[in-house]
Amino acid sequence: MQKIVKEYDVVIVGGGISGVCGAIASARHGAKTALIQNRPVLGGNASSEIRMHISGADNQETRPDARETGILEEILLETRKLNPENSFSALDTVLWEKTRFQEGLDLFLNTHMTEVSVSDNIIIKVKAIQLTTEKTFEFHGDIFIDATGDGTLAALAGAEYMKGREGKKVFGEQYAPDECDDIVMGSTLLFSAVDTGKPVDFEKPAWANTYKEEDLAFRDHSEITSGYWWIELGGDGLDIVEDGEEIRDELLKAVYGVWDHIKNGGQHNAQNYVLDWVGFLPGKRESRRITGDYILKEQDCLEGRIFDDAVAYGGWPMDMHVPGGLRTRLEPTEYIQLKDLYTIPYRSLYSKNIDNLMIGGRAISVSHMAFGSTRVMGTCAVIGQAEGTAAAMAIERGIKPRQILGHIKELQQRLLRDDCYIPGFKNEDDGDLARAAQVTASSNLLGHDCSNVVNGIARKVGENSNCWVSESLLDNSQWICLDLGNKKQVSEVNIKFDSNLSKRISVTLSQKFFSDQVPGIPPELVKDYDIVFLDEENPVHTEHIKGNYLRFRAHRLSKPIVCDRIKLIVHSTNGDKYARVFEIRVY
Repeated sequence: MQKIVKEYDVVIVGGGISGVCGAIASARHGAKTALIQNRPVLGGNASSEIRMHISGADNQETRPDARETGILEEILLETRKLNPENSFSALDTVLWEKTRFQEGLDLFLNTHMTEVSVSDNIIIKVKAIQLTTEKTFEFHGDIFIDATGDGTLAALAGAEYMKGREGKKVFGEQYAPDECDDIVMGSTLLFSAVDTGKPVDFEKPAWANTYKEEDLAFRDHSEITSGYWWIELGGDGLDIVEDGEEIRDELLKAVYGVWDHIKNGGQHNAQNYVLDWVGFLPGKRESRRITGDYILKEQDCLEGRIFDDAVAYGGWPMDMHVPGGLRTRLEPTEYIQLKDLYTIPYRSLYSKNIDNLMIGGRAISVSHMAFGSTRVMGTCAVIGQAEGTAAAMAIERGIKPRQILGHIKELQQRLLRDDCYIPGFKNEDDGDLARAAQVTASSNLLGHDCSNVVNGIARKVGENSNCWVSESLLDNSQWICLDLGNKKQVSEVNIKFDSNLSKRISVTLSQKFFSDQVPGIPPELVKDYDIVFLDEENPVHTEHIKGNYLRFRAHRLSKPIVCDRIKLIVHSTNGDKYARVFEIRVY
């Protein structure tokens, strides 16, 4: 068996949405990065193996303008472009492409971590075996990121962690259970069904469960094309990690039992429907939570707290699933709604006692109650991008993750530049020449002034549009111009367009959710445009862009250009009649 030793700046174990966003961010910021995933595809719960749609702070479109941006938005728009017909396999492909061909990033699929070596609270290396090739690897790194979901790397390294539910007195949380216990949320297997156009019988397997309508009390099963998050087991009598195989078997019995009820147990209009796909890899919700320098709590979520070291945000309700899941006849979850977005502090993203270990995804340093909100994949994505960016900064400076707290403003500004959103923070990048520019435009609609593109906030917040919106493009192109005041040497122009952050664009099993989405590329996105560089009224260079489908475009010039004005000319959108631009930066 071949043994291979690899050396990296940053080693990320776990290829779910958080691990993917972290790996891409780390590599893009100059760190030599490895992404290790023990499955054949990336995406975790969002992959074609599990097929859960990505939820986040927008809370299923109930919170306007809250959808996550940055690398996650890039991935979802790339998926729309590749295959607009709601394919999880297309998402698998995009995630593979974004990591496999990212400069500075090496991807290792089907590679399972088996051992972690630690010395003086520093992870030295991890060992892994690639199941498809029988190769064994040693991955040496300066910084390690645990994006396994279960906190497996952290646990093997001896990191402090929490598991179960904290009682009210531990953190003073009013919605917590009265006493501490070992209960965690259960796992789920999803399924999909299709209409064959003719009656199809279903005979329940002998091993499947039997359910009557009263057994499924409070569990809506009216949408029979996909289901169901509430087919949930484990986390009380069965340990989510150690009893994973048994939980999978019990979930299969439940899925086929629920399908039998839909087909044969009443009026569900399912005569023509047949199971098209049943998952065999359970989607996990909760296991370990790694202890950091700060533990995010219920109060932080309810109060919409803005931390000084904020690097990400959430807004999904505290979604607390009933212990016992499908075995109970109780409401399957309690949604504790949040009035506003809250921020996630950097101090919750690294281990308290392992000095070079950072934590991604759902295993960050939070209480069980706060975890009910932070665990969803949209939130995990922006956490991943934040920690990947921070890891690369730490490598750049030769410091440990905790010491980034001394450079927290720079980290926040890097994240904002890369199209992340941090509530309560805005662009204060001293290197951005656009901040001091005078802005004019061919036209603008009332309340959508052209000066918004340099106000530092790249999305609508409350009643503030923060967006330039032109008059109609149907008759003429529209333009916006930045006067830099005098001649400047320009190497890069960044633009953030409007992709309608109030609408879902995630792949989903739910035909209802998919039918509610606007098909294809968001029509608000600018499609064809020119960037014209002017020196004393004379064009000295023009970038022509056709067929854009992304919200964030970083235009890096092959060589610097001396100019005193930069004009963005919008010719068309992907369907909307107005040009919409949130931000222009110049470097």
